[in-house]
Amino acid sequence: MEHPERIGRYRIEGLLGVGSFATVWLGHDEVLDARVAIKVLAENWSHDLRVRERFVEEARLLWRLEDERLARVHAFDELPDGRPYAVLAWADGGSLRGRLESGPLDVERCLWLLAEIAAGVQVLHDAQIVHRDLTPGNVLFRSRLAGDEQVLVADLGLAKELAAASGLTARAGTPGFMAPEQDHPLATVDRQTDVYALGRIGVVLLTESGDVDGGWRLRPGVSDGVGDVLRTATAQDPADRYPDASAFLTALADAAPPGGPHAPRPSSRQEAAGRGGAGRTRTLARWWGRRRVVAAGVSLALAGAAVMAWSWWERDTSVAASDDDRVRVRLPEGWQAAGSGWSGRTDGDGAREPALVVSPDPGRWATDTSVPGAFIGLSPTLAAETTPEDLVAAQVHGQCEAPESAEVDAGGVTWVVATFAGCRSGKATIVEAASSAPSDAGLLYAQIAPPASTDPARFVESMLAGIEVGPP
Repeated sequence: MEHPERIGRYRIEGLLGVGSFATVWLGHDEVLDARVAIKVLAENWSHDLRVRERFVEEARLLWRLEDERLARVHAFDELPDGRPYAVLAWADGGSLRGRLESGPLDVERCLWLLAEIAAGVQVLHDAQIVHRDLTPGNVLFRSRLAGDEQVLVADLGLAKELAAASGLTARAGTPGFMAPEQDHPLATVDRQTDVYALGRIGVVLLTESGDVDGGWRLRPGVSDGVGDVLRTATAQDPADRYPDASAFLTALADAAPPGGPHAPRPSSRQEAAGRGGAGRTRTLARWWGRRRVVAAGVSLALAGAAVMAWSWWERDTSVAASDDDRVRVRLPEGWQAAGSGWSGRTDGDGAREPALVVSPDPGRWATDTSVPGAFIGLSPTLAAETTPEDLVAAQVHGQCEAPESAEVDAGGVTWVVATFAGCRSGKATIVEAASSAPSDAGLLYAQIAPPASTDPARFVESMLAGIEVGPP
């Protein structure tokens, strides 16, 4: 392959990769003193109008979406021979495929990576776009000024808007990551096709065998809940999978404890909004590097739930935190409580720490956007790991406006509260709150989706005032 000296105004320093439809060169922008990736349509495809349009459409999508989770387009032009090329931000950290060639990655890192990838795909799904070719080779890394890395979803050459994705006649995708329906030309290709690929990437990252039939063996340190998420995502029938990347991301978050490193970052716009706020908001912004998505709520196993109820507001329900303490929740009229503990949070004996879902319909509150509710948990182990400020700062809802943060005194307890409003998917308003329980009983955490017909601030304050910790 001939090594060009220049492409447009860019001096070519080397070859980054060769694909079926394009070649990617490492270029140097001498004006800005910056390296870029230059993707050039392969010469043997330059006269195929379908492939050429696919190449151009990828650049258009990236330009239109302009999200830091996607490979960004800086410019688009043509070579003297008429072949189009796109100038992209250089992913200096290489690809996930390249990293996996050196051996398996740390489990915590894998969980974080899978969540980051899903968050990138969610950007596409929110824009009514299906990727259709998610693979480790299309997951790239770029260094950030803060010293960490940004995960990028790349190679949208096969991406299609959902309205046009049904009934495609060309087989598209990469074997091993293609959903079964992609082998059938007349099948519908939609968000659940990408969910399958997300599950397959998760299988590669988090299992020892990588078998697609669900008979894999999870790597040590991977919970059974995560295994269930992967099995659902890779179901043969699309109807049995999660409906989109957002639902996959929520399920993945449910399967691991909050506060860990396995969580998507907020966008730079969110960070900027946090820095532009006052008081508590600026404080919380410092901690947004260690966050976790809890997008719509925490799913709890309802079977065998030990729930006690009696009259208080309408009534109050409690679960044991220890032999000496219980967490009590005062219920709004018409609400119910259910729960068998905090999924992913266990005490020294391996038992789940206490948690409840309270809602007019606890079974539907996490999946039905119209159902209000709350998840409330008490964790002695979290109290040893983090603080209320840090835990609240670790919660991010990327589809909502930047949060308003404050301290709220309710029921004699000081809560750190962040309110996410104007959410474009899921619940319209999500409130994250945490406090230190009295008598060093643990760290109290609450995620609340207020009813649409109420004043959110007043409802949340009443709900928090109704949470107590004390003897049985």
